[in-house]
Amino acid sequence: MQTTLESIMNEYLNYCSIHKNLDRKTIKAYGIDLRQFLSLIPTNTLPVSKELLMDYLSNIHKMYQPRTIKRKIASVKAFFHYLEYEEIIELNPFNKIDLSFRQPKRLPKTIPSNMIEVFLSTIYKEKNRAMTPYQEMVVIRDIAVMELLFATGMRISELCSLKQADLDLENRTVLIFGKGAKERMLQIGNEEVMDALSRYKDCFSEELLETEWLFVNRLHNRLSEQSVRYMINRYVDVAGIDMHITPHMFRHSFATLLLEADVDIRYIQKMLGHSSITTTEIYTSVSMSKQKEILEGMNPVLSQITV
Repeated sequence: MQTTLESIMNEYLNYCSIHKNLDRKTIKAYGIDLRQFLSLIPTNTLPVSKELLMDYLSNIHKMYQPRTIKRKIASVKAFFHYLEYEEIIELNPFNKIDLSFRQPKRLPKTIPSNMIEVFLSTIYKEKNRAMTPYQEMVVIRDIAVMELLFATGMRISELCSLKQADLDLENRTVLIFGKGAKERMLQIGNEEVMDALSRYKDCFSEELLETEWLFVNRLHNRLSEQSVRYMINRYVDVAGIDMHITPHMFRHSFATLLLEADVDIRYIQKMLGHSSITTTEIYTSVSMSKQKEILEGMNPVLSQITV
């Protein structure tokens, strides 16, 4: 009886779970991509020819954006590498396929400076409008969260994972644990940010005795990433800002403002926790794009100039 591709895929996913110790989300994503691959090729047995793979690649290029295509190709390619490694196939058909394709550069979306001011001032006004001590406590926490996001450019996952020991108000530093278990320490230079954090710790002193986390919810558990997203959406609505703002846009705005202030890009790389300078260099494109907008606004004739 001939082994089906589907059964081999299931063995591969099991291998990823047990031997490679990949997390459930990754394995689930692999499974979705591989099942879709199987649905797009007219066979359920090996070998799979180069021509069938080319047809599959052609189909997904019509269906998805470049970033998604890249992920799906990586999933299928990893599966075929496994087949070759386990000597289930003699020749990997991917070895004879050029997988390079031009991926359009997507510039990070930033928040205009005036919107940042409106957003933050709205939260402070909400504190003054609080009807109960509990409502005031919640806004004090929200102010601390937003001020810290803007002041450090840290990822939302990094902020929600902060522990009380990571924040040193006396030395004005915050220790951030980023991707790949890499850590970086940032100095907090802004007085308003320091005041917001001090006020938060004083206000939540009793709640913080029951946990190691820095930012907590009403149940004294770690503040979740979803809660921070909800927090942002709420204040955006209250402020009447006609723009969809995500936590990562704070990070993009932080980096772009530093670049526009002529901060060396390698310092920005360290502050953002990027492993490669190439990742940080995307913000130079944002800065140049902003310069072009400014020039065009100054003089319509300059709109013909490429900056």
